[in-house]
Amino acid sequence: MNFENFNLRPEVAAGVKAAGYTLPTPIQARAIPPILKGNDVMGLAQTGTGKTAAFVLPILNRLMTGKKGAIRALIVAPTRELAAQIDAAIVELGPQTGLRSVSLFGGVGLNPQIEKLRRGVDIVVACPGRLLDLINRDSVNLSRLEVLVLDEADQMFDMGFLPDIRRILKHVPARRQTLLFSATMPREVLHLAREVLTHPLSIKVGNSVPAATVSHALYPVASHLKTPLLLELMKHTDTESVLVFTRTKHRAKRLAEQMARAGYQAASLQGNLSQTRREAAMGGFRDGTFRVLVATDIAARGIDVQQVSHVINYDIPNTSEAYIHRIGRTGRATRTGEAFTLVTSEETDMVRTIERVLGNPIERRQVAGFDYTAAERDTPSASPADQKARPSSSALPRGNRPRSNVTTSRGKQGASSRGPARPAPRVQAAR
Repeated sequence: MNFENFNLRPEVAAGVKAAGYTLPTPIQARAIPPILKGNDVMGLAQTGTGKTAAFVLPILNRLMTGKKGAIRALIVAPTRELAAQIDAAIVELGPQTGLRSVSLFGGVGLNPQIEKLRRGVDIVVACPGRLLDLINRDSVNLSRLEVLVLDEADQMFDMGFLPDIRRILKHVPARRQTLLFSATMPREVLHLAREVLTHPLSIKVGNSVPAATVSHALYPVASHLKTPLLLELMKHTDTESVLVFTRTKHRAKRLAEQMARAGYQAASLQGNLSQTRREAAMGGFRDGTFRVLVATDIAARGIDVQQVSHVINYDIPNTSEAYIHRIGRTGRATRTGEAFTLVTSEETDMVRTIERVLGNPIERRQVAGFDYTAAERDTPSASPADQKARPSSSALPRGNRPRSNVTTSRGKQGASSRGPARPAPRVQAAR
C-alpha cells in the first residue's frame, strides 16, 4: 500500500509528495481509511509510529470542502513541544490546501495567539490550560467544530489534565468526529474514551512492547555513583545524540550542567525553562549543537528527533509504560538504538516489572575499570560544585570512538555500545 491508495484530494496529496512520503506506516495504513470515512477511532500506538500524519491527513482532506476561516478541527496535546510538532506537520503537509492552523500553549504571550485567532483559522492545536484560558476570554469559538483529536491521552492523564479535557468537551458540539490516540490505555483513559467516542474503531499497533530495533542493558550502581558512572559510560560509548532521562526538573538541570562542565555539549529540557529556552534546547538537539539532552518525562513528550542513538535512564521510570515511552525515542523507523538504565539495589521490583513487559531478562553490565566501591565523600557527584574534571579530547562524544570493553552479567567481554546502525537508504515514511 502507498499513499495513493487513500485517494486524498490533489492538494493534500501534493503535500504528501512534497514531503517525500510514499509508504504509510502501519498506524497510518490502518487508521487513515476509517478516519476518512468519518468514523471515531481509538488508536494505540507508541511514539514514533507516524500517528500524527494518521490524523492530520484526513483532517486536511475533510476541511478542503466547506467554508474556511472558522475552527473546524481541534487537536489537544499535553505539552508545548508536541503541540508545536503537530502544528509543524500540518504546515508541512498542507501548504496547498489554503487551510490555516495555530498552536496555543502557555509560556508565551497571549496577544499574538489571540490575533491569529481573530484573523481566522481552520485548525487549532492546543494544550488544555491555554485553550481553556482563551475559551474563557471568548477568543476561541468551537461551535462549528467537526473533528476533535485527543493526542497522547495517557500523558494528559499523568499530567492531571483529564478535568480540563472534560471542561473543554462542554464547549464542543455533540455531533462531531472524535479521535483518541494513546500509547497505553490505563483505566481512567479507557473511561474517557467511552465517554467521548461513538462506536469507535479500535486500532492497536506495536504498543505492548518497545520497538524490536532497541537493545537494552542495565548498569547496577549505588546512587552516589550514578553521575561518575554516566560520565565513564559516555567516554566509552559510540554515540550520535543521547537523550538522558531524570525523575525531577532540578536533577535534569544539575546533571546537564555537570555534563557540560565535563566537556559534553549538553542541555536540559525541563518545566522550569522559559518557552524560548525550551525551543533553543530542542532546536540545538535537532541540529546537533547539543549532543546530549537531559530531560524529564513530561518535557520530553513530543520530542521527535530521528538520530537519537541512545536513551539513558539516569533514574529508572516509575512504571513500565514510562519505560516504553522513554526508549521509544531511539530505534525509530529503520534505525537501531540502545537503552541503558542505571539502577540501584532498591529498584529491583521495577526492573522485574519492565522485564515482564519485555518478555526477557535485561542484560546486566559493568564498565571495566570503574571503581564501584568509592565512598560517597570521594565521588564528585556528591557536590555539584566539585565537578571540575574534564575528559581529554579523545573522551568527548564524537560519534566514531574506539569501543572499550564492559563486563556483562555472564562474565563476557563486549562493547558497551555497538553504536547506531546506518541502514541503506529507504523510502521515507510519514511522521
